[in-house]
Amino acid sequence: MMIIAFSKNTSKILPHILCRHFRHCAPIICNGHDLIMYQFIKHNHIEQIHIKSRDIAILHAHGWEFIYISPGVPVNKCNLSHVYSCVDLSKRIIGLKSIFIQTPYMLYKHINKK
Repeated sequence: MMIIAFSKNTSKILPHILCRHFRHCAPIICNGHDLIMYQFIKHNHIEQIHIKSRDIAILHAHGWEFIYISPGVPVNKCNLSHVYSCVDLSKRIIGLKSIFIQTPYMLYKHINKK
């Protein structure tokens, strides 16, 4: 199972200007009992954060929204080099290749439509 987390808060300046509803997204991969959140920091710098189900409840209390989806491309086969945004990271992990999805809200609408 895979979770895509969406947030309205970010510390970056550009998403505050370009993104209206959601300003950040992060994929969460479930491997058995382990949950790993892939957090986009900057170009070619992605942090892997180990979280628990309690942490998801805390994030939900702080305004994060979650969409549960079936896994796309296995993460070990994903090319995570040259990722330029959090949306690009999420699209690569899902296996989505649409060039028209560039903001977290567009990704949210596309996934929620399915």
